[in-house]
Amino acid sequence: MEARHKSMKAFGSELASPEVQLEIINRRNGFPSFDEKYKETGEEKLRAGKIEIMQVNLGKMCNQVCKHCHVDAGPDRKEIMTRETMELCLSALANSGIQTVDLTGGAPEMNPHFKWFVTEIKKMDKHIIVRSNLTILVTNGFEDYPEFLAGNKVEIVSSLPYYKASFTDRQRGSGVFEKSIKAMKILNGLGYGKENSGLIFNLVYNPVGAFLPPGQECLEKDYKRELAKNFGVVFNNLYTITNMPISRYLDYLLASGNYEEYMQKLVNAFNPEAARNVMCKYTLSIGWDGYLYDCDFNQMLELKVKTGNSRHIKDFDHHILEGREIITGQHCFGCTAGAGSSCGGETA
Repeated sequence: MEARHKSMKAFGSELASPEVQLEIINRRNGFPSFDEKYKETGEEKLRAGKIEIMQVNLGKMCNQVCKHCHVDAGPDRKEIMTRETMELCLSALANSGIQTVDLTGGAPEMNPHFKWFVTEIKKMDKHIIVRSNLTILVTNGFEDYPEFLAGNKVEIVSSLPYYKASFTDRQRGSGVFEKSIKAMKILNGLGYGKENSGLIFNLVYNPVGAFLPPGQECLEKDYKRELAKNFGVVFNNLYTITNMPISRYLDYLLASGNYEEYMQKLVNAFNPEAARNVMCKYTLSIGWDGYLYDCDFNQMLELKVKTGNSRHIKDFDHHILEGREIITGQHCFGCTAGAGSSCGGETA
């Protein structure tokens, strides 16, 4: 955050908020607004469709401090979802047609009610995705979590910035790659990532620097070949996700002088087809405190949904939320660049 303030002083008044200063930078570079660019899809406004996925942030506490983390997660974060809020989420699920629940953090496993919540969701016969950082699964006190996840047939999605230790540790911390491989071997031993096991294990690639991810299909082949050859581990799919210019990654872009160039790349790579399939059209994001957001990135920017009558999970009404106008910003260009980016990888 400090780097964000210092780096923007040259572009606007020091009295202006960081958001206003970013707007000054965007205007001086002639970047169009996302709403203006979105009209190239043939639609006037970006609107939500039927909600298919409930993405729930269980808290910002994490055992890692990754450079690219848009949540600003870490061991010192105290924000955590309560069991009461989880019960409200379960009630909303029971009164909707949502079939998939996507659990995120921080490290979602660090929520003290994690196992209870997963068990209750499973009773409703919903598909569960857990976004695990892998290292938490080999941390003291969490050693039984892999078996718990396997027993509930939870799909695991994990970030692994590269198939070489140096790149991964540079982004996620010293020793993270080695611990990640150890966790992957444990998951493989339970059947995760193996054909016909019914246990899905997917990896996520985030670029280390200020550039867009390469093609998902080719990179997946590289990952599978190198990880199998060098470490004897397997997985199902690789998702490539573009780094959003918010939070810690925004700090990096500003401190390194790469913000304007990176934003220009995102704007130039705008793909109308990717924009038509952005995840906010079918995903609803629930904050750790129960407030509703169009996506996980809007959640971190504290941009709540526009619907005044259903802005918290206690007031959940899918009739109101479906068809709502989605709040957009310059960060949305990250989801629509090139082949597109979502929590499930490419969109176009």
